[in-house]
Parts: sequence; structure tokens; C-alpha cells
Amino acid sequence: MPIRAESSMTVVGAPTREEMGERAGAHAGRVLRDVLAERATARVMLAAAPSQSATLAALAREDVDWTRVELFHMDEYVGLPPGAPQGFATWLTTNFVRHLPGAVLHAIDPSGDAEAEAARYEALLGDEPFDLVLLGLGVNGHLAFNDPPADFDDPRGARVVTLDETSRTQQVQEGHFATFGDVPATAVTVTIPRLLNAGVVIASVPGRAKRAAVGQTLHEPIGPMHPGTALRTHPDVILYVDAESDPR
Repeated sequence: MPIRAESSMTVVGAPTREEMGERAGAHAGRVLRDVLAERATARVMLAAAPSQSATLAALAREDVDWTRVELFHMDEYVGLPPGAPQGFATWLTTNFVRHLPGAVLHAIDPSGDAEAEAARYEALLGDEPFDLVLLGLGVNGHLAFNDPPADFDDPRGARVVTLDETSRTQQVQEGHFATFGDVPATAVTVTIPRLLNAGVVIASVPGRAKRAAVGQTLHEPIGPMHPGTALRTHPDVILYVDAESDPR
């Protein structure tokens, strides 16, 4: 699904990371209740990162029938041992899914052949749009692990990618790995067109380290060197920032 038409993007500021998360989580809860009032199930795509913690904690407190929600996640390292705490499915289960009665997370499992797992997950995602995508921005502006230069017209729904140096360094700076060499060099990631095949996209991007990426997402020409600019091609994106990440 090629990304073409540019649209406006709503930016909502909050004084703190916690208040940002409360606003974003409450918004996500409203979206899911509206979907479930009209249909039997809802499909949600999730990012797994500390930047999402406040939003996911707030969403977990929302009145949502999680037994009717399918959860997916947008990336996973290749080469970590099963159950490693740095794994994104593990992080989501520990920090979010276990607090949701009846919820099921469809996890990426790259413990075997990574290319085969990317194909399996792509088929699992199918072509049906997500009702809600909750994501963040990397320091380099990446969406999931679609590092620059990102493919805005990728025909695949998921693929194996090589992480760039900035992405791997970010994982060390955020405390997930002790050294750069400990960070896996490859990952399975959901592609940008598949992420944006969605009804509503809510981006939660707190922290001073993300201020430049937010500014680039809002103001740079839409293109592969600034992956976050792809958000401006979607008709319903809300970007939540805190005082530290807000470049305005």
C-alpha cells in the first residue's frame, strides 16, 4: 500500500511524561470502546519501549473488554535467548499484557529462521487495517526498526532488517544492554506501509533525547531520511509530547 497523500497531524503537549501518558492512554481507550461498540473485535499494533510506559499504564486502567482485542507488536530482535528481558514481546507481556484480563498478544518469535518468521508474521497480520496503532519515534526518527533511509512503499508487511548504529546505541543509552556489542544487529520489523494501514495512530514521544526527532517529523520534507515524516501522510495521527520533547 504506497504512502502518498500528505495530511495534517495533531500535536498534543503535556507538562510531564506522566500527564502525556494519561492523555494518550485515555484517547486510546476511547478509540477502542468506539470500535468495540460497532464490531465484535478490535486489532491493535503496539510498540515496546520505555517511551510507551506511561501511555500503556494509562490504557491498562481504561474500561476496555480486552477479551475482544487482538494485540500485535511491531518489532523483535533476532538472536536473543527465549525470554530475554530485552525482548519486545517479553517487555510488553511484563509491562502491559499481564494487566489486561483475557488479552492475547500475537508475538514475533525469531528464535528459528528469521526470514521464515517475518513471512509468518506478515501472513498473520493479513491485509485488514489495524483499528489502533500505538507507536513512538526513535532518536533517529525511526518507526519500529525502519531506520533511515526507510522504505515508504515497502510491498512487504514484515521483514528482517539490519539496525543502524544510532538505533543500537539508543538501546545502550536507555539501559537495555550493557554495551553496543550486546545489541543484536538484526531484527524482524513491521514495515511503514503496514503500520500506517490503520484507523487511528497515536504516537507517544516523551523525553529530551527525542526532541530533534519530533522536530524533524513535523518540519522536514516527507521522505526516507526522516522516517517519522511518514506519519504526516496518514489522515488520523495524534502526536503526544511532553515539555522535554516538544520542539515548538
